[in-house]
Amino acid sequence: MSYEVLLYYKFHTIDNPERFCDEHKQFLKDLGVKGRVYVGSEGLNGTVGGTAEQIQQYREFVWSLSGFKDTEFKTEESDVIPFPRLTCKVREEIVSIHVDGLNPSDGGRHMSPTEWRKTMELEDDYVMIDVRNDYESEVGHFEGAITPKVGNFYDFPRWLDEAEIPKDKKVMMYCTGGIRCEKFSVLMKQEGWDDVNQLHGGILNYAKEEDGKHFKGKCFVFDDRLVVPVNKGDLQPIARCEITGKPADSFINCANMKCNKLFVCSEEGAEKYKGCCSEECMNSEYRRPFDPDNAFRPFRKWYNYFDDDFKEREV
Repeated sequence: MSYEVLLYYKFHTIDNPERFCDEHKQFLKDLGVKGRVYVGSEGLNGTVGGTAEQIQQYREFVWSLSGFKDTEFKTEESDVIPFPRLTCKVREEIVSIHVDGLNPSDGGRHMSPTEWRKTMELEDDYVMIDVRNDYESEVGHFEGAITPKVGNFYDFPRWLDEAEIPKDKKVMMYCTGGIRCEKFSVLMKQEGWDDVNQLHGGILNYAKEEDGKHFKGKCFVFDDRLVVPVNKGDLQPIARCEITGKPADSFINCANMKCNKLFVCSEEGAEKYKGCCSEECMNSEYRRPFDPDNAFRPFRKWYNYFDDDFKEREV
């Protein structure tokens, strides 16, 4: 059976986020879809999965909400629903950068996927920034992009202070679905960059519109799939297994429950350390039994960790 996965966001003032969230969650529960939806006074951000009929009903529900009729949805097909459960909760920010006063309406100019590709092919006087966390860009990024060594989106303001990017340069930025660029582009403009541009719809939209041309590797996603193809003409891994050093683009959670590190690992590496990231973890009394058939399925505790502690890791 085929399913659909939606990725979407919309910045629009919500006067009562708690009530909005309760009503939204009830609709999602009644509909029977799974995924993660974050509600805040600044808007709505989510990714959900279900049957084609369920997903269409959800689109129509969101479009029916006051202020959300033009919400854009990025849709992908999947063989499974890649979420363990439904989470719908209120957040202070629907994507957390921890900088006050960033109004997305003051952000960068949106570049269509076609314009983005043509700019890469015909121009060279620009700076391209990957506005994602380092473990995301490790397995895939655009040719020539700067891939900051940051673990959280809220680290980007500090990174920008230290990056020494010339303020007369044309800036092109991208993320998975576009939402992180909506805020980071505002910050760059406030800090003195004038020619700030962002990829409309992010990597996932570009993959559909331009077949992922000039993108190397795969795109990290925050669901059971972990990575999805972008440039189907170039699927070679660009990352390397942290254990064997061989090319790989699969992620695994360390089987030591005290560690639970998410890292790039090959099947050979997983076998060597029994699903752990190191020999030390392999010898831990807290190591889960190694199951080679399910080693590359996300461990459910990782989702609890994500939901409760890493609020900023939203696409």
